[in-house]
Amino acid sequence: MMRRFIAYLLIAALVSANFSRLFVYAGFELNRNYIAAHLCENISKPWLHCDGKCYFTKKIKQTEEKEKNDERQSQKNLFQEAFFSKKADIRFYSKVLQVMCVPNRHITLPGVDLPIFQPPQLG
Repeated sequence: MMRRFIAYLLIAALVSANFSRLFVYAGFELNRNYIAAHLCENISKPWLHCDGKCYFTKKIKQTEEKEKNDERQSQKNLFQEAFFSKKADIRFYSKVLQVMCVPNRHITLPGVDLPIFQPPQLG
């Protein structure tokens, strides 16, 4: 029972992280009348027919900025510095390659005179 609850909780966390714009849009659609009446920045300008869209665009921009900041933060977490406490021991070897004697054997191909295939010519 506990495992199932934790699984559902993790799935909900993953979905909410990936679909944050969807949740902002759904919240806007569900509360459109309240946002238009109380939170709209253009209440004094009814001829614009904003109906809370200014508030919606502001929330979308905030969500995008939050996603960008989260992405930058996750990229910073992936960066790791290499720290060496011991001095590197570098050695150079004078004999790097070893010369091997390969027997010189000539490979001969069979000397069969076969006609070269030519595709048929058109027209």
